[in-house]
Amino acid sequence: CSLFDAVPAGSASKSEQQGDTGTGTTGGGSEGGTGGSSGTVTSESGTGGSTSGGTGGSTSGGRTTTQGGSGDGSGSCATSDLKASIGPNHPGAGQENFALVFTNDSGESCTVRGFPGLAFLNADGEQVSFDPQREGSAGKAVTLAPGKSAWAPLSFSNPEMTGVPTVTPDSVLLTPPDQRTSLKIDWSGGPVTATGKASVPKIGALSAGTSA
Repeated sequence: CSLFDAVPAGSASKSEQQGDTGTGTTGGGSEGGTGGSSGTVTSESGTGGSTSGGTGGSTSGGRTTTQGGSGDGSGSCATSDLKASIGPNHPGAGQENFALVFTNDSGESCTVRGFPGLAFLNADGEQVSFDPQREGSAGKAVTLAPGKSAWAPLSFSNPEMTGVPTVTPDSVLLTPPDQRTSLKIDWSGGPVTATGKASVPKIGALSAGTSA
C-alpha cells in the first residue's frame, strides 16, 4: 500500500504537514456510541507519498478557485483555513463508524468538495494501516461560512467480530480535498483493521454539518 494520506480523532488546531490528499470511505452510523478524545494538531516534517485513489490537488498556501463549485465565488478551503476533529464512535451492524469533521476556522467563506485523505499513524509517525477505500461519488461542493463544518463518514469492520489483524494508532492525519498539507490529531477510537482485504477502512465524501 502507499503511505500517507491523512485524518484525526478529537478536535485539532491547524498544522501543516506534507502529504497527499487521501482516499475515502463511507460509514453508516447507529445511535449511541463510545466517545472520541480531543487532540491537538502538531506540525511535523513532511512525509511525501501519494495514496491509492488520492484526490490529487493544489499545493498548500492560499485558496484556489473552486472547480465546479457552489457558484457563490468562494475559493477552495486551504488546510490553513480549517481545523479538524473526529466524532465519537457509533457502532452498528458489525461496523465502527466515525465522523471526520472539518470546520472553517478562518474569517472568510470557503468551499470543500470530495473525499478527505486519511492515514493512521503510530507514535513514530509511521503509517500503520492500509489506505482507506472511497465509497460513493464525490458529492456536491459545500460552502463553509466561518465556524461552519462539513463531515465525511469513516467506517471499518468491528475487529472483535471479524478476527482480522488490528493495530491501535497513536494519531491520524486528515487532509482536506485538493490539498497537500494535513492536520494531525490524536486517535482514541481503539484498534483499527490492518488488512488490505474486505475489512479495509472506508471513507465517504464530505457533506454539510457534523454528522448524519
